[in-house]
Amino acid sequence: MTTPEPDKASVAVSPATGGQGHQMDRRSMALLEFPLVRARLAAATGFAPGRRLAETLEPSTDPVIVARGLDETTQTRAFVAGHPGAGIGGSKDIGPWLERAARGGRLDAAHFIDIQSTLEAASRLAEALSSDRRPLLHDLAHEIHPLPGLRSVLGRSFDPTGDLLDTASPRLGGLRRAVRIAYDRLRTRLDQLVHSGELSGALQEPLVTLRSGRYVIPVRADSRARVKGIVHDASGSGQTLFVEPLVAVELGNAWREAQVAEQVEVERILDELSMLVAGQVQPLRETLDALARFDFWAAKARLAEEMDAIPAEIAARPEIVMLGARHPGLSGRVVPIDIRLGDGYTALLITGPNTGGKTVALRTLGLLNLMHQAGLHVPADAGTKLPVLLDIYADIGDEQSVAQSLSTFSGHLRSIVRIVESAGPNHLVLLDELGAGTDPTEGSALAQSLLDHFIKAGALVAATTHYAELKLYAHTTPQARNASVEFDVETLRPTYRLSIGLPGQSQAFAIAERLGLPAALVADARARLTDEQQAFEETLASIKTTELETAEALARARLAEERAKAALVVAEDERRKARRERDESVKAARDEAERLVDEVRGEVRTMRRHLDRETVTQRSLDEGLERAQAQLERLPATEPEPVRTASPTAIAWRTGMRARSISGGWEGRIAALEKGGRRATLEAGGIRVTVPTDDLEQAVGGEGETSAAGSRTGGRSTPRTDSGSPGAASRLQLDRARTVASSLDLRGAKVVEALEVLDRYLDDASLAGLDQVTIIHGLGTGALRDAVRDYAAGHPLVKSWRGGGRGEGGDGATVVAL
Repeated sequence: MTTPEPDKASVAVSPATGGQGHQMDRRSMALLEFPLVRARLAAATGFAPGRRLAETLEPSTDPVIVARGLDETTQTRAFVAGHPGAGIGGSKDIGPWLERAARGGRLDAAHFIDIQSTLEAASRLAEALSSDRRPLLHDLAHEIHPLPGLRSVLGRSFDPTGDLLDTASPRLGGLRRAVRIAYDRLRTRLDQLVHSGELSGALQEPLVTLRSGRYVIPVRADSRARVKGIVHDASGSGQTLFVEPLVAVELGNAWREAQVAEQVEVERILDELSMLVAGQVQPLRETLDALARFDFWAAKARLAEEMDAIPAEIAARPEIVMLGARHPGLSGRVVPIDIRLGDGYTALLITGPNTGGKTVALRTLGLLNLMHQAGLHVPADAGTKLPVLLDIYADIGDEQSVAQSLSTFSGHLRSIVRIVESAGPNHLVLLDELGAGTDPTEGSALAQSLLDHFIKAGALVAATTHYAELKLYAHTTPQARNASVEFDVETLRPTYRLSIGLPGQSQAFAIAERLGLPAALVADARARLTDEQQAFEETLASIKTTELETAEALARARLAEERAKAALVVAEDERRKARRERDESVKAARDEAERLVDEVRGEVRTMRRHLDRETVTQRSLDEGLERAQAQLERLPATEPEPVRTASPTAIAWRTGMRARSISGGWEGRIAALEKGGRRATLEAGGIRVTVPTDDLEQAVGGEGETSAAGSRTGGRSTPRTDSGSPGAASRLQLDRARTVASSLDLRGAKVVEALEVLDRYLDDASLAGLDQVTIIHGLGTGALRDAVRDYAAGHPLVKSWRGGGRGEGGDGATVVAL
């Protein structure tokens, strides 16, 4: 009898932070395919220490540790996007070499090369991180010790191939020259000997070869007496003897002694360098650990980009809100699903036809929570909110076992017994085909009892089923809700969309008819349903139709409301723009008139000094000046903006407040304040724009989230140039240039939405007289980047575009010349 595998896994934090937490159910993690995600993460690392951290990643039950793990991913993801070339390239796993040196062992040349390469990589990474303002990365930079002294010594001692250089010690160069001189003398004497006439006929061949570390000549066995010397070897046939001539023995000894002296010095150098490394073992260990953690964080960032994932908000209580969630193991066109659990109900019953996506919904619910608690971004949409659960239990798949005499029902029940004993508050329970595998009446009764138990225990529970009794249970139990996966009867294909609030229908009769089962048989089957069952199915169909109609009406009403709000904002924006442009034109005209009057006054002062010599009288000059001043007084005065009674003093802007740019028309939530509060970053729909705070006014709604639909509230506007003075248009253009940002951040936006915003931004930038702007789109899958560049290539205001260079965001940005 085999011992079952332990069901618990030690929960570390993000391996980068260390620490222990509550143990989570290992069997459930395997059923939810968390090890596959972990394997993908390990494959994204760059060297063995980082890969080991990825392979040992476990979800945490500590909210502080989860928050730090998410911050690691978020900050590194932003850093990598801005520094595409930064990384741990060239780093080696020098841990074993450090341990050998610490124990007093001698390191080989290859080990020193690995240490030198790792220190060079550490130096490059530390330089890139030290200038970054993100706190985790900035702190990590202080844990990297480039050790320039050790690096310099190793650089003087070894060439790139790992050979010791003559400069490794003062004696090594001289000893190597002695070896070369002794060798040259030995070879010269032997070459003279084999080519001289005294040994003609005694040699098999006139050559010099090496045997047992000594240089010898091949002598015919029958001529051995003619060559005095030491025999070191013989050929396989015995016809040739390899003899070291006596005349070359002393020269050979001198060469060998020089080699030994060189080897002794080499070993002394290696010992000395090994001791030098041993003295720096602690900072070297810390550096290797820091490199491993950055490699691990960068792998998390790359995995997030690959999955188009987002950091989920940490819920303060056991409440799950998944928006646009996608299972990371699916490929091709994936239909996102929305799942809500814990707000008003703690049990969710998912019904619908087979292969409709019920089990995938369960796996997505569990796996994304595990990823979240492991500090990974999850493939979902913004607004997703996930708790930090104490444990997740799953019973998914067929548990039958011939070896253990378990049926499907027994296998499921054995797993459920274990879950019943453990589940409680702040736990998530996932049950696939609850109550299946036995008599339907008894199975549904047992399923209802289990659901009641989990609800009373305070756990969150999601289950799939085909039982009509469980649909009714969820409909009548306040703490439970029905949900269904949709099915297209016309195409006989599932849509994979999840709808919460209504139970699903098995569609057995409809599918049978579509597949050609005789209508009489289908009708007979329908007739065998009880009146209650038929009424229940008809009620479900009626409720679903009503719900669809209500949803469509609500969508139309919301659309109309949004259009009305947009029209109101556009009208207000146009009114403000018209007033501002009128005031700017009048001010420009007044400035021009004042300049002319100043010139007249200057001429008058000059002419007064020459009154005695000129025919012009002072009275005529005074009259001319008065006429010019009277003409200036007739110019229209600038109408001041009405005083905003709602804000008599300057607004103290804070992050999270909603604001609108007066000049640019951008509206959104303040995501960040920079330069001492003088500039603010507005965020809406995943798009960010930076504007001066003195150009902001408080938007309707005050503080809080802005709608994803609101990004730019104003339409296009052409600046007026008929101001009455040549300088008015240039002044207007200068004022625009002060308020139009030189960059546009489109990261996180959908392609269609991003191109609409890009079009308006290029218009504003061109009107502002900007020569060049930067469009930040990130790397991701490349779809947004390609769309931006295709659009820029065909835009009439764009002269040219290019990818971002070093320090400009690399391929995650596009620089556009207007």
